[in-house]
Amino acid sequence: MKKRTVCLLGGALAVAALFGGCVERKLTIKTEPQDAVVFLNDEEIGVSPVTVSFQWYGEYRVRIEKQGYETLKTYRSLAPPLHDHPPFDFFAQNLWPDRIVDSYEWTFTLSPQSEISREQLIENAEELKEQLQ
Repeated sequence: MKKRTVCLLGGALAVAALFGGCVERKLTIKTEPQDAVVFLNDEEIGVSPVTVSFQWYGEYRVRIEKQGYETLKTYRSLAPPLHDHPPFDFFAQNLWPDRIVDSYEWTFTLSPQSEISREQLIENAEELKEQLQ
């Protein structure tokens, strides 16, 4: 009887390994206002709101651009959940019978681009001229 139990357990693990486990990671970036171009780690990922899949947790460089608004440059972190730490990650990715979906959402508010007065523009130009001489 002991041999049969081991065989059944081994068979169950083999089936689980073939058909079980899948971790899907998604990050959604929203902006106010919408329709801003979003870059993650200097790679354009689309226009907000935008959702992308990712493989790794950690630090991300975020850049968001929209005409008429200040360009936003910042960093954000994604910390892994418990099932993405060893030894739990092996079971989640290989043996867990269902798909696991990790969804994250970041929201950013853009500031309107400030208007520079004619006098300030001339002053800035004069400063640059002096620096070049």
